[in-house]
Amino acid sequence: MEKQLQDKADFRSFIQLIKTTQPSKAVMITAIFLSLTSTIVSLIIPMFTKKLVDGFTLATLNKMTIALLIGVFIARMIFSGFSIYLINYTGEKIVSGLREQLWKKLLVLSIPYYDRHRTGETVSRVTNDTAVVKSLITEHVANFFNGVISIIGAIILLLYLDWKMTLIMFILIPLTVGILLPLGRQMFKISKKLQDETAGFSALVTQVLSEIRLVKSSNAEPIEYEKGKKGITSLFLYGLKEAKVQAMIMPLMMFVLMALLVILLGFGGYRVSTGTMTAGDLVAYILYLFQMVMPLTAFSTFFTQLQKAMGATQRIVTTLSEPEEDYQSGKEVKNVNQPIHVKNLSFAYENGETVLKNLNFTIHPGKLTALVGPSGAGKTTFFSLLERYYEPTDGTITLGDEPLHAFSLSSWRRQIGYVSQESPLIAGTIRENICYGLEREVSEQELKQAADMAYASPFIEELPLKYDTEVGERGIKLSGGQRQRIAIARALLRNPSILLLDEATSNLDSQSEMAVQKALQNLMKGRTTLVIAHRLSTVVNADQILFMEKGEITGIGTHEELFSTHALYRKFANQQLMVSEEKFENVAKG
Repeated sequence: MEKQLQDKADFRSFIQLIKTTQPSKAVMITAIFLSLTSTIVSLIIPMFTKKLVDGFTLATLNKMTIALLIGVFIARMIFSGFSIYLINYTGEKIVSGLREQLWKKLLVLSIPYYDRHRTGETVSRVTNDTAVVKSLITEHVANFFNGVISIIGAIILLLYLDWKMTLIMFILIPLTVGILLPLGRQMFKISKKLQDETAGFSALVTQVLSEIRLVKSSNAEPIEYEKGKKGITSLFLYGLKEAKVQAMIMPLMMFVLMALLVILLGFGGYRVSTGTMTAGDLVAYILYLFQMVMPLTAFSTFFTQLQKAMGATQRIVTTLSEPEEDYQSGKEVKNVNQPIHVKNLSFAYENGETVLKNLNFTIHPGKLTALVGPSGAGKTTFFSLLERYYEPTDGTITLGDEPLHAFSLSSWRRQIGYVSQESPLIAGTIRENICYGLEREVSEQELKQAADMAYASPFIEELPLKYDTEVGERGIKLSGGQRQRIAIARALLRNPSILLLDEATSNLDSQSEMAVQKALQNLMKGRTTLVIAHRLSTVVNADQILFMEKGEITGIGTHEELFSTHALYRKFANQQLMVSEEKFENVAKG
């Protein structure tokens, strides 16, 4: 009983999902009408055949009969062709609508969703699962509706031609259906697991290929091969299970068909020989039998595909029901040049330990605030909270007296420019990367001015295609320093009021670091700036330094103040700046 309710719920979910794409009712009705017309026309053909067999002479084979028969065949072909095209058109529109919904949803899902799901699995929702739904609609729905009409019409005409033979046929059909139903349920379970495995394998392939340089530099090819082989083997085994069910369904249907033919031909031959049935009746009867049994064979494939589609639907519906970010609710940021107050702020990731603990400090407008401390202290996590990728577990962040969630997400994020150590670039041209995310047209002068201030112009002008140079996937064709300067040019063009720099000069050679530092100086002018830095040399002149340890702030002050009062900061300074306490004291006195 529980299983039946689940199946009904799954089917309702499938129908509701299709409705959300708003397929054209006019096109669907036209397609179904043409399909039904084609099927009805096909039901006339055996009656022509019966007359030809029973009364065939050269005299009866006149031009009108031949023309009528050819007309029937041509009409069926035309109706069938148009109906198939329109049903395929509807299917493509539905799947296009589903993919559009998923793509739109994926772009507005919150960061925690992507923390929980691997990229490859998410990609599988958009490609593999929608392809299963598409296959059902474009390849099997038309056959199903045609089959239903064909079976109903064929049964009526079979009863008309010879009800005794038809009753014999009905004995085998319920038996076959009784065997097919449990096989269909088994197919649903297998196909669901197969889709899970496919999504997992897609995630593995996406992950490995996106980090192929890491794989090669780590000599990890054998390890990744084994992981991939395991996934491929699992897919193979589930494919075999699916094949086993198919291997039972198809032969069973063929057995039923052959048994029916043998029994009915034998019985029909006997009735023809006794004169209770004409040869034309028997021929028409066999033709109608094929028109009924062939759709039954297609039904097994339809229900198998339907089970797969319902499994795919569950995953699509789950993704579409995930909570998304609300970009519009809230007020516009009118005055961003106010202090940002962090009050009793704590944060923990889902099912994880607390990362930030009771933070209290103020970020002053137009000033440089640096976050310093050991790796894992929670510095980047604080940036994520400031960008509102996550909501605090406890406490608040306010702009002036207003909490950040009082402002619309789009308005708040427009105020922020972010430059990270990875300097993410999209596959495309340098121009597209510098202008990325801007909704307005950017003039050539603006573009070059941003590149000049980011110290990116010298290397861009040396490239053959200059700003139209392709950067490759994730900017792989550019060096680290070049990528950083492109990212800085992007931030400059965005003209943010608040600037977040996440170790923007780490992992660069000295020459690239000098160029990036100059670009950052241009970028930071007149802006509220927060910097995460492992290199204290980049932040010794900061207006305020926050020293973080294990999610807590253990020191706040200028470089001189922290050097005097904070033991761990002093240790960091001694190691990185090569100064001693005595030397600092002498400088302070002098």
